[in-house]
Amino acid sequence: MNYVSAENLTKSYGIKVLFENITFHINEGDKIAIVAKNGSGKSTLLKILMGKEIADSGTAIINKDIQVVLFDQEIDYDPKLSIEEFMMALDSEPILALKNYHKSLHSTDNDFIEKALADMEAHKAWDLENEMKQILSQLKITDLEAKMGTLSGGQIKRVALAKLLTETRAEHRHTLLIMDEPTNHLDVDMVEWLENYLNKAKITLLLVTHDRYFLDSVCDIIWEMEDRNLYVHNGSYATYLENKMIREENLNATIDKANNLYRKELEWMRRQPKARTTKSKSRIDAFYETEKVAKTDTRKDGLELDFEMKRLGNKILELKHIDKSFGAKVLLKDFSYQFQRGEKVGIIGKNGAGKSTLLNIIQGLEKADKGEIETGETISFGYFAQKGLTYKEDERVIDFIKEIAEFYPLANGRSLSASQFLRLFLFDDQTQYSPISKLSGGEKRRLHLMYILYQNPNFLIFDEPTNDLDLPTLTVLENFLQQFQGSLIIVSHDRYFMDRIVDHVLAFEGDGKIRNFVGNFSEYREARSREEALEKNTTVKPEPAKEVAVVTETAPASASKKRKLTFKEQKELETIEKEMPELEDQRSKILDQLNNEADYEKIAKLSSELETVSEKLENHEMRWLELQEIL
Repeated sequence: MNYVSAENLTKSYGIKVLFENITFHINEGDKIAIVAKNGSGKSTLLKILMGKEIADSGTAIINKDIQVVLFDQEIDYDPKLSIEEFMMALDSEPILALKNYHKSLHSTDNDFIEKALADMEAHKAWDLENEMKQILSQLKITDLEAKMGTLSGGQIKRVALAKLLTETRAEHRHTLLIMDEPTNHLDVDMVEWLENYLNKAKITLLLVTHDRYFLDSVCDIIWEMEDRNLYVHNGSYATYLENKMIREENLNATIDKANNLYRKELEWMRRQPKARTTKSKSRIDAFYETEKVAKTDTRKDGLELDFEMKRLGNKILELKHIDKSFGAKVLLKDFSYQFQRGEKVGIIGKNGAGKSTLLNIIQGLEKADKGEIETGETISFGYFAQKGLTYKEDERVIDFIKEIAEFYPLANGRSLSASQFLRLFLFDDQTQYSPISKLSGGEKRRLHLMYILYQNPNFLIFDEPTNDLDLPTLTVLENFLQQFQGSLIIVSHDRYFMDRIVDHVLAFEGDGKIRNFVGNFSEYREARSREEALEKNTTVKPEPAKEVAVVTETAPASASKKRKLTFKEQKELETIEKEMPELEDQRSKILDQLNNEADYEKIAKLSSELETVSEKLENHEMRWLELQEIL
């Protein structure tokens, strides 16, 4: 069944053309992700599909038998309503049937009771309330009597998401679900639950997200919006990147050919042909077409900085026996850690576990209940916080940056002006002289990121940096952070981002316990899964007591001891402990090669090597755990 058909859509704002003559179709069951940098027109396209914007030309036909539902960044709600009242404020027949059924429980009108029961049956609403509560529970919303006005921004987003999923479930009509950054403000467990929910649900989905693991798990079609066009890629995020690279290589080859032809034709044009025959006019027209292709600019705006970092001394940062509680809730208990030069640490854990509190304690913004913090004299923190920028309402972008410095120093002795630095962060001249208050949410996040880096820190602290950043900006940020020579702490629920950047994990595991794990995010999750499985498998249920003869002698002490490793097992353990660091080092080198390799044949070969090494390392780790259990 066809849901949406769009033909030759064009949309402009003033002289800026967002997209031009784009054509696409959405069919039942499609799960589509939109990838584009901020300002490419993806939000405008969503508004056109919602009927909130009108295209300049072209047609977008929405099937009259479907309902279009949007999960937006801006949530509209009445702060006086309870969560339950907000959830039940849905205009659908199953929800209305459920409301009337609740009213009938307190009614003596038999006709009303009978109608309420009949409506519940007719609209299949019996399981709806239970499913609604299950969705809320999975999203960690348990107090349904709480007023919407008392919730945090993240809680409001989660309640709105629960309402949207309930609405999709309640409507038995065909539904096109449009979701704009649904994973913001969700911890990893919630994101993985939402992945499973959307995978199992028989829905048609159009998704905007920066979470590449989520995108890969949920969607099998990617729409790329770039240079006014829309490109359709069937397959994974990796397939999209490969297709994009091939397209750009073909474009560059076409431009090279056009340049060669342009030089020859330019020489002919300069001779100013007098004979205006049909043939010469045709050649002149062809010249201008060739000139247009030859002058195509394939350079992409990006954040390419040769960072001149402030010098790091021998002492970086050391935390000694830190305690922190809020009432009965223990966030940190006897936590100690010494940060090393160039270390990239990821901090993970559930919402409310204390991650942001630890960042505040490190920077002296909040006091620990107990313990010491020693910070090196040369340390200069750069803090990218969730709360965003603080700025004057009428302050211009360029003036905001110039308050720090007129110029940004580069490692080679040169410097960039504030305006040049802004252009690297995709702020054109017109935007630079606009008030900050006029920027979009994504542009403000990008300006905030630039503001932090422009201060030239040597110790970066990022608290959920990926929210509201587009994928092109994220990719360049990742490349920059991989080359950053200073120390780095990242709090993020973006698994792909964490896997690319961090080499060490501090995991909040509850009750003030923070686990120190060497490796990236996925490696930590795999290790936890293996440990949980091992604990489950090694838990021995007590056998029923057997009748035994009474003896007067004491049982040998050796009977209660665990057995020792055999000679063969001991040698095996020694071999494993020797080989594991070598495998980890080998794996790290392959990853470094992959990150810097552009040749797809070499990438395929390296990927195969990585899989072999990772599998061997995983087997070693499992066997090591088994042998340690015996010990």
